[in-house]
Amino acid sequence: MTVTSAKPDLSTLAQQYAEDGFVLVKGLLSKEEAAYYRQRSHDLLAQLNSNEDATWKSAMGLSDGATRLQHLHDAQFYDAEFSKLVIDPRFADVAAAVMGVDNVQLHHTKLFVKPPENGSPFPLHQDYPFFPHKYHRVGAAIFHFDDAPVEKGCVRVIPGSHKAGPREHEAEGSYHLIDPPFEAATPQPAEAGDVLFFTYLTVHGSGVNTSDEARTTWLIQYRDPADPPTVKTHDSSLGQGMMLRGVDPTGRSAV
Repeated sequence: MTVTSAKPDLSTLAQQYAEDGFVLVKGLLSKEEAAYYRQRSHDLLAQLNSNEDATWKSAMGLSDGATRLQHLHDAQFYDAEFSKLVIDPRFADVAAAVMGVDNVQLHHTKLFVKPPENGSPFPLHQDYPFFPHKYHRVGAAIFHFDDAPVEKGCVRVIPGSHKAGPREHEAEGSYHLIDPPFEAATPQPAEAGDVLFFTYLTVHGSGVNTSDEARTTWLIQYRDPADPPTVKTHDSSLGQGMMLRGVDPTGRSAV
């Protein structure tokens, strides 16, 4: 479902998220804000000289190994403007509503830039196997800082796939699914300022950026602080356990 308001009805979002496992919120950021964050993203990557290619080994064969992907963990620890965005109520209120909780805790963030012409794809997968939690109250929000049409390798999802629970993944080359085929996923083209929310059980991926422009996104993974991880992992993520909305009723802080 696509919601077309910068101030969407939270109950409608929660219902659609429960049904489909995702919701695309249109215009959560203004075009001006998105352009501002796009520029800061590219400037930050250049300043840090972040040239590490984050392409999954399992994705290289999808384009004969010729693709590239720039990324940066924890942008909020390098630029205060991202610290502001990660606690922005426009984001945090939606995250709380779709999880059906009052409190939202940070798990990690990643900044991604898919370069023009050969920006790397992601095979279909769930985020679950990377950081499993007991009650599955874990989600993601992808901020689009520029337009992401199909030719830019937009995110694709399998609607309702979260209802089947965790799936067995192929671990070789990073956790990914052999079935369903990539073509079975529904593209979610987005405009600058749109934010895609989805549960970590929703099967998703993204295509190759074949356009002549970069695709710039920021991923925030969040969780209910009352949902404990079942495996100690992702400990290298700075700020894990930071409260984005409300309080941590468990008193565990970072876990």
